[in-house]
Amino acid sequence: MIDTLSAVLASKGHTVHSVAPTASVLEAVRKMNTERIGALLVCAEDDVVGIFTERDVLTRVVDRGRDPGATTVAEVMTRDLVAVKPSITVEEAMAVITEKRCRHLPVMDGAQLLGLVSIGDVTRWVSRHQETHIQDLVNFITGKYPA
Repeated sequence: MIDTLSAVLASKGHTVHSVAPTASVLEAVRKMNTERIGALLVCAEDDVVGIFTERDVLTRVVDRGRDPGATTVAEVMTRDLVAVKPSITVEEAMAVITEKRCRHLPVMDGAQLLGLVSIGDVTRWVSRHQETHIQDLVNFITGKYPA
């Protein structure tokens, strides 16, 4: 498989949910729950300044006994973004996720944000394509190829 993140984004969409750095953690968590997502990009005007994840909530808010209504996202977000280009392969993205121990990758072309992929997105992509490949092999072996 030589699929790139451009293909993943074309399939899943380019929608990215974001929050302002001045938003409270409580507001951000409610938005994550409403959207059923595990991360929000933190954007100040048109600039991506960080990412706010479930892990940030657990380690920097809950574990430290902070008040989510009085704590801003800027105080607890992850500032060091691990971003990738749309031209990297799904396998390369999986390697980045594993090596950097992150679950979400902003996909950027220079300073332009194109989308966000999660570990779930890339795992689903690989799984679907393996299923298709397996069915093609079964069809070939059983003489039903091409289907």
